[in-house]
Amino acid sequence: MGKKYIRETYANDVSFTIEVEQHLHSEKSRFQQIDFYQTETFGTVFTLDDLIMVTEKDEFIYHDMICHPAFAVNPNIKRVLIIGGGDGGTAREVLRYPIEALDMVEIDERVVRLCQQFLPLTASSFDSDNRFNLLFANGLEFVANAKTGAYDLIIVDSTDPIGPGEGLFTAEFYRNCYRCLNDSGILINQHESPFYTRDCREMVRAHSKLKKTFPIARIYQFHMPTYPSGHWLFGFAAKSLDPVQDFKPAEWGSFNLQTKYYNLDLHPAAFMLPTYLKEILKGVK
Repeated sequence: MGKKYIRETYANDVSFTIEVEQHLHSEKSRFQQIDFYQTETFGTVFTLDDLIMVTEKDEFIYHDMICHPAFAVNPNIKRVLIIGGGDGGTAREVLRYPIEALDMVEIDERVVRLCQQFLPLTASSFDSDNRFNLLFANGLEFVANAKTGAYDLIIVDSTDPIGPGEGLFTAEFYRNCYRCLNDSGILINQHESPFYTRDCREMVRAHSKLKKTFPIARIYQFHMPTYPSGHWLFGFAAKSLDPVQDFKPAEWGSFNLQTKYYNLDLHPAAFMLPTYLKEILKGVK
C-alpha cells in the first residue's frame, strides 16, 4: 500500500501536505465531512471538508490569540458567547478566567463528540464546569434571538465562509452581534488571511462589514503553521474599546496565566500590520 496524505490546496499550483500514519476516523455529519488523522509531526489532525481545523502541535497558537487579547483589553469580562469552536480549545482558554458564564453555540454535535474522543487536548473544556452552557444550534439564529446587551465578549470561532460557516460572515450576523454586546462589548472573529487570493477576498469582505457595523474595527495577526500561508488574522471589533489604546497589561498580568504563544509584548505588535496588508485595507470601506 502506498503512503497516505492530508493535502490541502491553497491555489491552483500550491498545496500543503502532511503524511498520515493512521486515518483514525471518517464520517459525514448532517453538515460536513469530519476526519481525524494521526501524524508524526503534528500529532492528531482534525479536518472538516478536507480543510485543516486543528492539530495537536500548533492548536495553542490559534486558541491563545482568539481569546487572550480581548481579556487584556477588558479584564472585567464576565459573560462570554462562543459561536462555533466545536473542538473546545477556545472554551478551554476562556474558562481559565474568572468569568461568570460562558454560552457556546455549535451547529454540529458530531464535531464536539468526536473531538472528545480524538482530541482531548482541546475538548477537555467540555468537562463539567457550572459556568459553561453548551448548545447545539445555529449561531446565526441564536444571536438573532439573544437578549440585547447580554454579553461582554462574543468570539466567532468559525470555519471558512463556506458551508456551515457561511452565515457567520454576513452583515446581518454582525449587526445582531453588535446588539447582543453591552457598551464595552468586544467581538473577535476568525478573519482569514491576506496572502492567497481566495482568502484575501473573504478577509476584505468580512472587514468591510465589521467596519460598517462597529465604531472600532481592527485586524491583528498571528503565525499559524498549518493554515494557508502561515499568516492568519483575527478581527477585533468593539463599541468603545481600542485594542491598543485601551490595552491593560498590568491587569492582565494579575491573572498569572501561563501561555505558550500570547504575551504582553506581543499584544500591541500583533496589531502592527505588514505593509502589503495595510495597502489592502486602505481600500476597504
